[in-house]
Amino acid sequence: MLILQIIVSIFVASNIWRIISQLKFQKITVSSFFWWLILWLIVLLVFWAPDSTGYLAQLLGITRGADLMIYASVLLIFYLLFKIFIRLNKIDEAITKIVRQRSLEDKNINEQK
Repeated sequence: MLILQIIVSIFVASNIWRIISQLKFQKITVSSFFWWLILWLIVLLVFWAPDSTGYLAQLLGITRGADLMIYASVLLIFYLLFKIFIRLNKIDEAITKIVRQRSLEDKNINEQK
């Protein structure tokens, strides 16, 4: 297990470094930075102290800590997919608006000729 823990630790460290650089260049907000930092620190905690999830799972009425992590991961993935869906809809609306404006401008230019 130690080799896997080291590999995961390196992976988590590289992701934390990546979000720090994203924050530095203002590509993410401070709140996004903290959410991602908390997520990666939880991943690190789970890999170095896997029994900690068992205690939390028992408090929530779930049999095993691994089940809790799977449930939490699925919920997080659905939440992130929902946020992506919302953002794509906003982008689609913005593109549609720009294309309509451009089309009207082209029509006006052609009518003036």
